[in-house]
Amino acid sequence: MSKNNTPLTIVWFRQDLRVQDNPALCEAAENGRILPIYILDDENAGNFKMGAASRVWLYKSLKDLNKSLNGHLQLFKGDAKAILDKLAKETKATGLYWNRCYEPWRVKRDKQIKAANWFKDIQSFNGSLLWEPWDITKTDGSPYKVFTPFFKKSCLGAAPPRKIISRPTRIDYGDDVDFALELEELDLLPEIDWHSKMLEHWDVSENGAHERLSSFLDNGLKGYKEGRNFPSENYVSRLSPYLHHGQVSPNQVWYAAQHKGETLGCDKDLYHFHSELGWREFSYNLLYNFPDLPETPLQEQFKDFPWREDKDILEKWKRGQTGFPIVDAAMRELWETGYMHNRSRMIVGSFLVKNMLLHWHEGEAWFWDCLFDADLANNSASWQWIAGCGADAAPYFRIFNPMLQGEKFDEKGEYIRKWVPELKNLPDKHLNQPWDAPDDVLKEAGITLGEDYPRPDIGHKEARERALEAYETIKKKST
Repeated sequence: MSKNNTPLTIVWFRQDLRVQDNPALCEAAENGRILPIYILDDENAGNFKMGAASRVWLYKSLKDLNKSLNGHLQLFKGDAKAILDKLAKETKATGLYWNRCYEPWRVKRDKQIKAANWFKDIQSFNGSLLWEPWDITKTDGSPYKVFTPFFKKSCLGAAPPRKIISRPTRIDYGDDVDFALELEELDLLPEIDWHSKMLEHWDVSENGAHERLSSFLDNGLKGYKEGRNFPSENYVSRLSPYLHHGQVSPNQVWYAAQHKGETLGCDKDLYHFHSELGWREFSYNLLYNFPDLPETPLQEQFKDFPWREDKDILEKWKRGQTGFPIVDAAMRELWETGYMHNRSRMIVGSFLVKNMLLHWHEGEAWFWDCLFDADLANNSASWQWIAGCGADAAPYFRIFNPMLQGEKFDEKGEYIRKWVPELKNLPDKHLNQPWDAPDDVLKEAGITLGEDYPRPDIGHKEARERALEAYETIKKKST
């Protein structure tokens, strides 16, 4: 049979921008020729189209993926349904394969594509999660809202995650498509050069994902249980952008960590790292079962919470100018690197929704636009968690004290001094509360409060009391 007569399958890349451990790609390559495509579908995404940082990461990822596919990746922009209909007619492809996504808008769209019957052979695969959401349920079939039984009982009690699939040994490609676009035509990069400095911190590629994984396993897995709480230390994997965009699969991470953990004999550290992958699964399970998660609090009483509106303090929070050093350090880390340490995310989240009483939607939207790992499931579930209105949430009255958080988790001030350099000459004693430093200490450090570094708009004690009073209003309504 000639090449042109062998079956052609469209492989639709989405959040799986890799050639290794890619179930859809591997299965299609076994069947005959493939046409690898990517569609930037902002039309169906609506309010959930990718933020600016994610688009930058996507730009680099697509360039790397195209190289791995020997220049055969075909790019499109627009309504995926219309584009796939046109591709079916013009290419005469008999198959369409993809790895599943779980955001509600994608699930709805994908069901419509399957129902259209443009292709004789449509298959979807699990390339993004360790366990499918519909497989991890309570015994009565209802979804979990508490993490510990979700992970310990159901995830660890289920069949192990699927084994790693080797990269296809041979790929035969179909012909290029006339109406495909060049990468620049997707308009993924911002007009202002905000992103160049961010990219200096990352190797945005499939190979970069594996180098990051190897570096973490060699230097950060042993000691992870305790070390992961310290923003200046090297005990977190920083794999979240690669996992979200699919340049490494959670299966690859799970089994690589398992092998390394067993070799090093650090069982507790391994368990805690696996449980962090479990939290990612938990977030996707919540989003799948509660599709309103990005917009609606899971705990209904919070629908009536008296959130404040203050554009000025919101802007100060975004720019790292609140006057609370650990908060400002974290927000500046985000702006410069497209990433924020997990402990820092909890600190700035608590500060926004509790100290400042601003709606968690504001933080959710800013993270969506600025994080390279902006992920609808993780972003929504995490902001609801810190706001006290989500599944297995921290109680609302648990209000992080930013000064104590800084003293405990940045004891030597390395994190603050790196990201808030105007405070670098302050003694450790005053680093987390510069407003309490004597005038001569501030002068010696070259700091004039209100000029070189802002004063806080409100003290933590006063903010905490205000937050608890606000919480009492919805407690009374629910009793």
